[in-house]
Amino acid sequence: MRILVRRCWGHLPAGGGAGRRSGPQWRSLAGLGGSPGGEDGGGTRVREKPPWRVLFFGTDQFARETLRALHAARENKEEELIEKLEVVTVPSLSPKGLPVKQYAVQCQLPVYEWPDVGSGEYDVGVVASFGRLLSEALILKFPYGILNVHPSCLPRWRGPAPIIHTVLHGDTVTGVTIMQIRPKRFDVGPILKQETIPVPPKSTAKELEEVLSRLGANMLISVLKSLPESLNNGRQQPPEGLTYAPKISANTSCIKWEEQTSEEIFRLYRAIGDIIPLQTLWMDNTIKLLDLVEVNSSVLTDPKSTGQAVIPGSIIYHKQSQILLVCCKDGWIGVQSVMLKKTLTATDFYNGYLHPWHQKNPQAHPSQCRFQTLRLPTKKQQKGKKIVAMQQCIK
Repeated sequence: MRILVRRCWGHLPAGGGAGRRSGPQWRSLAGLGGSPGGEDGGGTRVREKPPWRVLFFGTDQFARETLRALHAARENKEEELIEKLEVVTVPSLSPKGLPVKQYAVQCQLPVYEWPDVGSGEYDVGVVASFGRLLSEALILKFPYGILNVHPSCLPRWRGPAPIIHTVLHGDTVTGVTIMQIRPKRFDVGPILKQETIPVPPKSTAKELEEVLSRLGANMLISVLKSLPESLNNGRQQPPEGLTYAPKISANTSCIKWEEQTSEEIFRLYRAIGDIIPLQTLWMDNTIKLLDLVEVNSSVLTDPKSTGQAVIPGSIIYHKQSQILLVCCKDGWIGVQSVMLKKTLTATDFYNGYLHPWHQKNPQAHPSQCRFQTLRLPTKKQQKGKKIVAMQQCIK
Protein backbone atom coordinates (compact mmCIF):
# COMPACT_ATOMS: atom_id res chain seq x y z
CA MET A 1 0.00 0.00 0.00
CA ARG A 2 1.46 3.38 -1.04
CA ILE A 3 0.13 6.77 -0.02
CA LEU A 4 1.45 10.05 -1.39
CA VAL A 5 2.04 12.87 1.07
CA ARG A 6 2.71 16.52 0.32
CA ARG A 7 5.74 18.15 1.87
CA CYS A 8 4.92 19.98 5.11
CA TRP A 9 3.49 23.44 4.45
CA GLY A 10 4.73 23.37 0.85
CA HIS A 11 4.19 21.98 -2.63
CA LEU A 12 5.49 18.95 -4.42
CA PRO A 13 8.70 19.85 -6.19
CA ALA A 14 9.26 18.81 -9.77
CA GLY A 15 9.85 15.08 -9.94
CA GLY A 16 8.39 14.42 -6.48
CA GLY A 17 5.45 12.10 -6.14
CA ALA A 18 4.97 8.53 -7.20
CA GLY A 19 7.43 6.00 -5.92
CA ARG A 20 8.30 7.90 -2.73
CA ARG A 21 8.07 6.11 0.59
CA SER A 22 5.28 7.20 2.93
CA GLY A 23 6.41 9.46 5.80
CA PRO A 24 6.01 8.56 9.46
CA GLN A 25 2.80 10.53 9.85
CA TRP A 26 1.13 8.10 7.48
CA ARG A 27 2.70 5.13 9.23
CA SER A 28 1.07 6.21 12.49
CA LEU A 29 -2.22 7.58 11.17
CA ALA A 30 -2.87 4.83 8.63
CA GLY A 31 -1.38 2.07 10.75
CA LEU A 32 1.37 1.26 8.27
CA GLY A 33 3.99 0.52 10.91
CA GLY A 34 7.70 0.57 10.10
CA SER A 35 10.40 2.82 11.47
CA PRO A 36 10.24 6.63 11.10
CA GLY A 37 12.84 8.46 9.12
CA GLY A 38 11.79 7.97 5.50
CA GLU A 39 11.14 10.63 2.91
CA ASP A 40 7.84 12.44 2.65
CA GLY A 41 5.88 12.75 -0.56
CA GLY A 42 7.89 15.80 -1.64
CA GLY A 43 11.25 14.07 -1.36
CA THR A 44 12.20 15.88 1.85
CA ARG A 45 14.08 13.73 4.32
CA VAL A 46 12.10 13.47 7.55
CA ARG A 47 14.11 14.01 10.70
CA GLU A 48 14.78 10.83 12.63
CA LYS A 49 15.88 12.51 15.86
CA PRO A 50 15.85 15.90 17.64
CA PRO A 51 16.03 18.83 17.48
CA TRP A 52 12.36 19.09 16.51
CA ARG A 53 10.44 21.93 14.93
CA VAL A 54 7.25 22.31 16.98
CA LEU A 55 3.96 24.12 16.44
CA PHE A 56 2.03 24.45 19.71
CA PHE A 57 -1.77 24.84 20.01
CA GLY A 58 -3.16 26.02 23.37
CA THR A 59 -5.16 28.58 25.34
CA ASP A 60 -5.34 28.43 29.14
CA GLN A 61 -3.14 28.10 32.24
CA PHE A 62 -2.84 24.34 31.83
CA ALA A 63 -1.59 24.81 28.28
CA ARG A 64 0.71 27.62 29.39
CA GLU A 65 2.70 25.22 31.55
CA THR A 66 3.22 22.90 28.58
CA LEU A 67 4.38 25.84 26.46
CA ARG A 68 6.73 26.93 29.25
CA ALA A 69 8.35 23.48 29.26
CA LEU A 70 8.73 23.53 25.46
CA HIS A 71 10.27 27.00 25.58
CA ALA A 72 12.69 25.95 28.33
CA ALA A 73 13.73 22.97 26.20
CA ARG A 74 14.26 25.27 23.23
CA GLU A 75 16.44 27.56 25.33
CA ASN A 76 18.53 24.61 26.56
CA LYS A 77 21.21 24.55 23.88
CA GLU A 78 23.07 21.65 25.50
CA GLU A 79 20.26 19.14 25.05
CA GLU A 80 19.09 20.36 21.60
CA LEU A 81 15.55 18.98 21.85
CA ILE A 82 13.60 21.86 20.26
CA GLU A 83 14.95 23.86 17.33
CA LYS A 84 11.88 25.94 16.45
CA LEU A 85 8.79 26.76 18.52
CA GLU A 86 5.76 28.67 17.27
CA VAL A 87 2.30 29.08 18.79
CA VAL A 88 -1.35 28.96 17.70
CA THR A 89 -4.06 30.23 20.05
CA VAL A 90 -7.67 31.39 19.72
CA PRO A 91 -9.02 34.96 19.67
CA SER A 92 -9.90 36.48 23.04
CA LEU A 93 -12.01 39.42 24.18
CA SER A 94 -9.16 40.47 26.46
CA PRO A 95 -6.66 42.86 24.82
CA LYS A 96 -3.83 40.85 26.41
CA GLY A 97 -5.17 37.58 25.09
CA LEU A 98 -5.34 34.21 26.80
CA PRO A 99 -2.52 32.91 29.07
CA VAL A 100 -0.79 31.07 26.21
CA LYS A 101 -0.69 34.20 24.05
CA GLN A 102 0.55 36.30 26.97
CA TYR A 103 3.41 33.88 27.59
CA ALA A 104 4.28 33.60 23.88
CA VAL A 105 4.44 37.38 23.51
CA GLN A 106 6.53 37.65 26.68
CA CYS A 107 8.99 35.10 25.28
CA GLN A 108 8.91 36.66 21.80
CA LEU A 109 7.58 33.50 20.18
CA PRO A 110 5.70 33.78 16.85
CA VAL A 111 1.94 33.67 17.55
CA TYR A 112 -0.93 32.92 15.16
CA GLU A 113 -4.64 33.24 15.89
CA TRP A 114 -6.81 30.30 14.85
CA PRO A 115 -7.63 29.43 12.11
CA ASP A 116 -4.31 30.92 10.96
CA VAL A 117 -1.60 28.30 11.57
CA GLY A 118 1.32 29.98 9.85
CA SER A 119 3.18 28.65 6.84
CA GLY A 120 6.41 27.24 8.24
CA GLU A 121 7.65 23.66 8.27
CA TYR A 122 7.35 21.60 11.43
CA ASP A 123 8.11 18.06 12.54
CA VAL A 124 5.40 17.65 15.18
CA GLY A 125 2.42 19.52 16.60
CA VAL A 126 1.50 19.70 20.27
CA VAL A 127 -2.00 20.43 21.60
CA ALA A 128 -2.97 21.27 25.19
CA SER A 129 -6.41 22.66 26.12
CA PHE A 130 -7.09 24.03 22.66
CA GLY A 131 -10.78 23.16 22.29
CA ARG A 132 -10.85 23.04 18.50
CA LEU A 133 -11.10 20.01 16.23
CA LEU A 134 -8.12 19.82 13.89
CA SER A 135 -8.68 18.62 10.35
CA GLU A 136 -7.02 15.59 8.85
CA ALA A 137 -5.34 17.84 6.28
CA LEU A 138 -3.75 19.87 9.08
CA ILE A 139 -2.68 16.81 11.08
CA LEU A 140 -1.01 15.31 8.02
CA LYS A 141 1.16 18.37 7.53
CA PHE A 142 3.25 17.14 10.47
CA PRO A 143 5.55 14.18 9.73
CA TYR A 144 5.07 12.93 13.31
CA GLY A 145 1.44 13.99 13.64
CA ILE A 146 0.08 16.05 16.55
CA LEU A 147 0.42 15.08 20.21
CA ASN A 148 -2.15 15.97 22.85
CA VAL A 149 -1.43 16.58 26.55
CA HIS A 150 -4.71 15.50 28.15
CA PRO A 151 -5.28 15.77 31.95
CA SER A 152 -7.03 12.46 32.59
CA CYS A 153 -6.42 8.74 32.34
CA LEU A 154 -8.04 8.19 28.96
CA PRO A 155 -10.49 6.85 28.03
CA ARG A 156 -11.93 8.25 31.28
CA TRP A 157 -13.04 11.85 30.85
CA ARG A 158 -12.73 12.45 27.15
CA GLY A 159 -13.73 16.00 26.32
CA PRO A 160 -13.06 19.65 27.21
CA ALA A 161 -13.43 19.60 31.03
CA PRO A 162 -11.67 16.49 32.42
CA ILE A 163 -10.25 18.11 35.57
CA ILE A 164 -13.59 19.62 36.57
CA HIS A 165 -15.36 16.27 36.16
CA THR A 166 -12.61 14.47 38.06
CA VAL A 167 -13.33 16.66 41.11
CA LEU A 168 -17.09 16.81 40.51
CA HIS A 169 -17.42 13.01 40.55
CA GLY A 170 -15.10 12.43 43.48
CA ASP A 171 -12.42 10.45 41.63
CA THR A 172 -9.61 9.33 43.90
CA VAL A 173 -7.13 8.71 41.07
CA THR A 174 -6.36 10.81 38.02
CA GLY A 175 -3.40 11.44 35.75
CA VAL A 176 -2.19 12.69 32.38
CA THR A 177 -2.21 11.01 28.98
CA ILE A 178 0.07 11.93 26.08
CA MET A 179 -1.74 10.72 22.98
CA GLN A 180 -1.60 11.20 19.23
CA ILE A 181 -4.71 12.95 17.99
CA ARG A 182 -7.06 11.76 15.29
CA PRO A 183 -9.23 13.96 13.04
CA LYS A 184 -12.96 14.61 13.56
CA ARG A 185 -13.17 13.33 17.17
CA PHE A 186 -11.68 14.44 20.48
CA ASP A 187 -9.38 12.25 22.56
CA VAL A 188 -9.62 8.95 20.67
CA GLY A 189 -6.03 8.45 19.47
CA PRO A 190 -3.39 5.97 20.66
CA ILE A 191 -1.75 6.46 24.05
CA LEU A 192 1.99 7.18 23.94
CA LYS A 193 2.48 7.73 27.66
CA GLN A 194 0.19 7.69 30.69
CA GLU A 195 0.87 8.33 34.37
CA THR A 196 -1.52 8.25 37.32
CA ILE A 197 -1.51 10.15 40.61
CA PRO A 198 -3.88 10.18 43.62
CA VAL A 199 -6.27 13.11 43.79
CA PRO A 200 -5.35 15.15 46.90
CA PRO A 201 -8.27 15.11 49.36
CA LYS A 202 -10.59 18.13 49.05
CA SER A 203 -8.50 19.69 46.30
CA THR A 204 -10.17 22.19 43.99
CA ALA A 205 -10.09 21.85 40.22
CA LYS A 206 -7.71 24.82 40.09
CA GLU A 207 -5.31 23.19 42.55
CA LEU A 208 -5.47 19.88 40.70
CA GLU A 209 -4.87 21.67 37.40
CA GLU A 210 -1.57 23.06 38.71
CA VAL A 211 -0.38 19.57 39.69
CA LEU A 212 -1.45 17.95 36.42
CA SER A 213 -0.07 20.76 34.26
CA ARG A 214 3.43 20.21 35.64
CA LEU A 215 3.12 16.43 35.31
CA GLY A 216 1.87 16.72 31.72
CA ALA A 217 4.63 19.13 30.70
CA ASN A 218 7.32 16.79 32.03
CA MET A 219 5.73 13.78 30.34
CA LEU A 220 5.60 15.57 26.99
CA ILE A 221 9.30 16.42 27.13
CA SER A 222 10.02 12.77 27.90
CA VAL A 223 8.01 11.66 24.83
CA LEU A 224 9.74 14.20 22.57
CA LYS A 225 13.16 12.89 23.60
CA SER A 226 12.30 9.55 22.02
CA LEU A 227 9.53 10.57 19.64
CA PRO A 228 9.83 7.92 16.89
CA GLU A 229 10.06 5.11 19.46
CA SER A 230 7.13 6.55 21.44
CA LEU A 231 4.95 6.60 18.32
CA ASN A 232 5.89 3.05 17.36
CA ASN A 233 5.09 1.84 20.88
CA GLY A 234 1.73 3.63 21.12
CA ARG A 235 -1.26 1.54 22.24
CA GLN A 236 -4.93 1.90 21.44
CA GLN A 237 -7.23 3.12 24.19
CA PRO A 238 -9.15 0.32 25.93
CA PRO A 239 -12.89 0.17 25.14
CA GLU A 240 -13.89 -0.14 28.80
CA GLY A 241 -13.98 2.71 31.30
CA LEU A 242 -15.04 5.35 28.77
CA THR A 243 -16.64 8.51 30.21
CA TYR A 244 -17.18 12.00 28.84
CA ALA A 245 -16.38 15.42 30.32
CA PRO A 246 -18.63 17.98 28.61
CA LYS A 247 -18.32 21.72 29.07
CA ILE A 248 -19.74 23.22 32.24
CA SER A 249 -22.68 25.60 31.82
CA ALA A 250 -24.23 28.15 34.16
CA ASN A 251 -26.99 25.62 34.89
CA THR A 252 -24.39 23.35 36.52
CA SER A 253 -23.82 26.01 39.19
CA CYS A 254 -27.45 25.96 40.39
CA ILE A 255 -27.70 23.98 43.63
CA LYS A 256 -30.55 21.47 43.81
CA TRP A 257 -31.19 21.42 47.55
CA GLU A 258 -33.68 18.55 47.50
CA GLU A 259 -31.49 16.34 45.28
CA GLN A 260 -27.87 16.99 46.23
CA THR A 261 -26.11 15.79 49.35
CA SER A 262 -23.70 17.99 51.29
CA GLU A 263 -20.78 16.03 49.80
CA GLU A 264 -22.07 16.55 46.26
CA ILE A 265 -22.49 20.29 46.86
CA PHE A 266 -18.97 20.61 48.23
CA ARG A 267 -17.57 18.67 45.27
CA LEU A 268 -19.46 21.02 42.96
CA TYR A 269 -18.01 24.00 44.82
CA ARG A 270 -14.45 22.63 44.58
CA ALA A 271 -14.95 21.75 40.91
CA ILE A 272 -16.34 25.03 39.55
CA GLY A 273 -16.32 27.59 42.37
CA ASP A 274 -13.24 29.32 40.96
CA ILE A 275 -14.96 29.70 37.58
CA ILE A 276 -18.69 30.07 38.28
CA PRO A 277 -20.05 30.86 41.77
CA LEU A 278 -22.74 28.45 42.96
CA GLN A 279 -26.20 29.97 42.64
CA THR A 280 -29.54 29.70 44.35
CA LEU A 281 -32.85 31.55 44.60
CA TRP A 282 -34.04 33.51 47.63
CA MET A 283 -37.32 35.45 47.60
CA ASP A 284 -37.22 35.70 43.79
CA ASN A 285 -33.64 37.02 43.90
CA THR A 286 -30.63 35.19 42.50
CA ILE A 287 -27.96 34.76 45.17
CA LYS A 288 -24.41 33.61 44.58
CA LEU A 289 -22.82 31.57 47.37
CA LEU A 290 -19.18 32.64 47.49
CA ASP A 291 -17.52 30.86 50.41
CA LEU A 292 -18.70 27.42 51.43
CA VAL A 293 -17.33 25.66 54.52
CA GLU A 294 -17.92 22.28 56.08
CA VAL A 295 -19.98 22.30 59.23
CA ASN A 296 -18.38 20.79 62.33
CA SER A 297 -20.18 18.54 64.77
CA SER A 298 -20.56 21.17 67.50
CA VAL A 299 -22.57 23.38 65.16
CA LEU A 300 -24.73 20.48 64.04
CA THR A 301 -25.69 19.63 67.63
CA ASP A 302 -26.89 23.19 68.22
CA PRO A 303 -30.59 23.12 69.27
CA LYS A 304 -31.47 25.54 66.45
CA SER A 305 -30.45 23.02 63.81
CA THR A 306 -31.83 19.94 65.55
CA GLY A 307 -34.84 21.19 67.46
CA GLN A 308 -37.14 21.92 64.55
CA ALA A 309 -38.31 20.18 61.41
CA VAL A 310 -36.47 21.61 58.45
CA ILE A 311 -36.66 21.01 54.72
CA PRO A 312 -33.90 21.34 52.12
CA GLY A 313 -32.99 24.96 51.48
CA SER A 314 -33.85 26.10 55.01
CA ILE A 315 -31.45 28.74 56.37
CA ILE A 316 -30.29 29.18 59.96
CA TYR A 317 -27.81 31.83 61.05
CA HIS A 318 -25.31 30.38 63.53
CA LYS A 319 -24.18 33.37 65.57
CA GLN A 320 -21.19 31.71 67.29
CA SER A 321 -19.63 30.61 63.97
CA GLN A 322 -20.96 33.60 62.01
CA ILE A 323 -22.06 31.35 59.16
CA LEU A 324 -25.31 30.49 57.43
CA LEU A 325 -26.35 26.88 57.86
CA VAL A 326 -28.26 25.62 54.83
CA CYS A 327 -30.09 22.31 54.86
CA CYS A 328 -29.56 20.00 51.87
CA LYS A 329 -30.69 16.46 51.06
CA ASP A 330 -28.74 14.73 53.83
CA GLY A 331 -27.41 17.39 56.17
CA TRP A 332 -26.02 20.92 56.26
CA ILE A 333 -23.48 23.11 54.54
CA GLY A 334 -21.99 26.35 55.84
CA VAL A 335 -21.88 29.61 53.90
CA GLN A 336 -19.57 32.45 54.97
CA SER A 337 -20.44 35.04 52.33
CA VAL A 338 -22.93 35.62 49.53
CA MET A 339 -23.52 38.08 46.70
CA LEU A 340 -26.90 39.79 46.53
CA LYS A 341 -26.43 43.06 44.61
CA LYS A 342 -23.09 43.22 46.46
CA THR A 343 -20.89 40.90 48.49
CA LEU A 344 -22.21 40.29 52.01
CA THR A 345 -20.84 38.30 54.93
CA ALA A 346 -23.20 35.77 56.48
CA THR A 347 -23.73 38.22 59.36
CA ASP A 348 -24.53 41.07 56.97
CA PHE A 349 -27.03 38.90 55.11
CA TYR A 350 -28.69 37.86 58.36
CA ASN A 351 -28.85 41.41 59.75
CA GLY A 352 -29.92 43.03 56.49
CA TYR A 353 -32.32 40.43 55.11
CA LEU A 354 -33.09 37.30 57.15
CA HIS A 355 -33.73 38.91 60.54
CA PRO A 356 -35.90 41.75 59.13
CA TRP A 357 -37.96 39.24 57.14
CA HIS A 358 -38.68 37.12 60.23
CA GLN A 359 -39.59 40.25 62.23
CA LYS A 360 -41.96 41.35 59.49
CA ASN A 361 -43.48 37.87 59.14
CA PRO A 362 -43.54 36.42 62.69
CA GLN A 363 -46.34 33.97 61.90
CA ALA A 364 -44.80 32.66 58.68
CA HIS A 365 -43.24 29.21 58.58
CA PRO A 366 -39.41 29.34 58.27
CA SER A 367 -39.62 27.30 55.06
CA GLN A 368 -41.06 30.35 53.30
CA CYS A 369 -37.69 32.07 53.75
CA ARG A 370 -35.55 29.25 52.45
CA PHE A 371 -33.16 28.96 49.49
CA GLN A 372 -34.78 27.37 46.47
CA THR A 373 -33.37 25.79 43.34
CA LEU A 374 -32.68 28.36 40.63
CA ARG A 375 -33.78 27.15 37.22
CA LEU A 376 -32.11 29.01 34.40
CA PRO A 377 -33.64 28.96 30.91
CA THR A 378 -32.14 26.49 28.47
CA LYS A 379 -30.51 27.63 25.23
CA LYS A 380 -33.66 26.54 23.39
CA GLN A 381 -35.83 28.68 25.68
CA GLN A 382 -33.47 31.65 25.33
CA LYS A 383 -33.59 31.30 21.55
CA GLY A 384 -37.40 31.22 21.69
CA LYS A 385 -37.49 34.42 23.76
CA LYS A 386 -35.23 36.18 21.26
CA ILE A 387 -37.51 35.14 18.38
CA VAL A 388 -40.61 36.43 20.24
CA ALA A 389 -38.84 39.72 21.01
CA MET A 390 -37.87 40.14 17.35
CA GLN A 391 -41.44 39.45 16.22
CA GLN A 392 -42.75 42.06 18.66
CA CYS A 393 -40.24 44.59 17.33
CA ILE A 394 -41.38 43.88 13.76
CA LYS A 395 -45.03 44.45 14.74
